[in-house]
Amino acid sequence: MAEASFEQARQTFEKFAASAQAVAGSLEERNATIRAGARDVSQITIVNAERNVRASLDYAQSLLKAKDLAEVLRLQGEYVQTQMRSLAEQAAEMGQLVGKAALDAAKPKH
Repeated sequence: MAEASFEQARQTFEKFAASAQAVAGSLEERNATIRAGARDVSQITIVNAERNVRASLDYAQSLLKAKDLAEVLRLQGEYVQTQMRSLAEQAAEMGQLVGKAALDAAKPKH
């Protein structure tokens, strides 16, 4: 009887250990997914910042070459329209990326 109890305890412990390992593995996978999503968000943020700085520098350079106030106003209008479109595209892209990262992180791992 003692042997049967000991064997049952051993089996219970082995099941517990296997479950704990599975949970630990799942957490590691989930953390890796979260890190990958954060890395993607960071990369796109840097790319967008570089684009925006380049656009601002190009705009500033075009202002230096403007011949009169009318040209300055035209350049300003073009710059604002272009930047608004660009920012809307960047926001949409970032929203999709963050949404995908959140979904990936929430997916059950097998």
